[in-house]
Amino acid sequence: MEPTFAAQLAARDLAVVWHPCTQMHDHTFLPMLPIARADGAWLTGHDGKRYLDAVSSWWTCLLGHRHPRIVEALKDQLDRLDHLMLAGFTHEPAIELAEELVRISPRKTISPPAQRGEMPGGQRGDAFHDGGPTLTRVFYADNGSSAIEVALKLSFHYWRNLGRGARTRFIALTGGYHGETLGALSVTDVALYRETYAPLLLQPIFAPSPDAYEAAPGESAAECARRRLGEMRVLLERHAHEVCAVILEPLVQCAGGMRMHDPSYLTGLRALCDEFDVHLIADEIAVGFGRTGTLFACEQGGIAPDFLCLSKGLTGGTLALSAVLTTQAVYAAFYADYAAGKAFLHSHSYTGNPIACRAALATLSVLREEPVLERNRALAAHLASRLAPLADHPHVADVRQTGMIAAIELVKDKATRTPFPPAERRGLRVYRHGLERGAVLRPLGNIVYFMPPYCITPDEIDFMVEVAREGIEHAVA
Repeated sequence: MEPTFAAQLAARDLAVVWHPCTQMHDHTFLPMLPIARADGAWLTGHDGKRYLDAVSSWWTCLLGHRHPRIVEALKDQLDRLDHLMLAGFTHEPAIELAEELVRISPRKTISPPAQRGEMPGGQRGDAFHDGGPTLTRVFYADNGSSAIEVALKLSFHYWRNLGRGARTRFIALTGGYHGETLGALSVTDVALYRETYAPLLLQPIFAPSPDAYEAAPGESAAECARRRLGEMRVLLERHAHEVCAVILEPLVQCAGGMRMHDPSYLTGLRALCDEFDVHLIADEIAVGFGRTGTLFACEQGGIAPDFLCLSKGLTGGTLALSAVLTTQAVYAAFYADYAAGKAFLHSHSYTGNPIACRAALATLSVLREEPVLERNRALAAHLASRLAPLADHPHVADVRQTGMIAAIELVKDKATRTPFPPAERRGLRVYRHGLERGAVLRPLGNIVYFMPPYCITPDEIDFMVEVAREGIEHAVA
C-alpha cells in the first residue's frame, strides 16, 4: 500500500532534520506530525486531522495563527522593503516599533530611592522621569535567548564603562529558565538544560525562588515572597560589589515548571536592586503582552526593570524578533567619542528586520485597538472554573494559574507531594493522548500546562481541559 503524503513527509523529515528539545530516538515510536496549515487556535495535518494548539506553538502565537491583520501587514511590507542592515541605516518599521515599545513599557510607580547618584549625561541612576517612560532605548535582536545575551552583556559593559569592572557576576533564581545560548544558559537553573554544558558556563549566584508551590506549611504566597526577599537581601549584602544584575521571569517561571510567585516579590526586588545599586533584568519573553493579565507582568509589581527582554508573542508568532528595552542612564554610559572604546559592538544579521517589525506593529495594534485583555480576563476566569475540580484529584498536588497561563502538578503521592519518577515519563502519556484526541498538550515533565492563543473560545477551553483530564487519568493509571 502506497504511504500517504503525510507519512512520506514524516519519513523525509526523519532522514534529514534534527528537531529541537527532542530525543530523536523517541520518533521510532512517536509519530512525527506534518502540519499543512493553521488557522486561529487550530493546526491541520496533511491527513485533514485538526489539533487545538493549547501551547500557542511554544508560546508564540499570541493572537492565534495567521491573524488577518498580521498577514496583511506582512504582505504589504514585502512589497516595500524585505531586509536592511541596521548599522548606519534605518527604516520606518524599526523606528515606529521602538517608539511604540517605549510608549507602552512598564513605568516605576513606587517611590524612587534617594541614594543612587547621577550617571553620565546627567541621568539619574534610577532612571525616573516625570510622567514619562522609564525605559527609553530599544536594542533589537533575533530571538529570546539573544535578547538575554544582550541584556547580560549590556549590564556587565555598563559597569565596566563606569570603571567598576569588578562587577562580573549575576544573581538568578532557582528554577528559572532564560534560554539555551551559553550566556542565557548560565543564568538558567533547570538541570535538564544546564548540566551537560556546566563546564562552559558562567557561575551565577542562585537565590531561592519565591515559587508559591514551595511555600512552607501555612505560609501564603505573599509571605513566601517576603521570606525569599529576606534571603535575597543577605545575598546582596554579601555579593553586591561583584554583581552586575539580578535576572528573573516576573510572576511565572515558565520552562522551569510554570512556577508562580506573588507580585509583591517584584516590588521588593526592585527596591533591593535600587538599594544595593545593581541592575534588574526582567525576562518577559514568555510572560509579556498580556499573558499574565496585564500587558507586562512587571506592572503587577508596580515596577520597571533596568532591562526588559521581549520576544515570542512580539510578532504574533510569525517571525523571529526580540527587543531589549533599557534606560537612558544605561544608554548614556556607552555614548562617547569612538576613541573612548565604550561602544556596544554587538550585532545580529537580522537585527530589526523590517518584515518582523511590521508583524510586531500589527500585533501591538491589535492589543491596543481591540479589547484583548478584557476578553482574556473572561477566558482566564472560565479556564479557572473548569480546572478547579482537578484540584481534588488524588494525583494532583497543585492547580495554579496566572492570567492565561495555567498548570497542573502531577505527583505520585498527593499528601507528601512525592513526584513520579522522571523515567516513567507520565507527561508523555498526556501528550500522546492529546494528539489522539486532537489537542497539542506538551507537558513539562509531569506538569501539564495551558498557554493557549487569545482567540480561543470558552467551548475550546472546555475541550482542552477535558482532553487534559482524560490524559491525566490515562497517565496515572
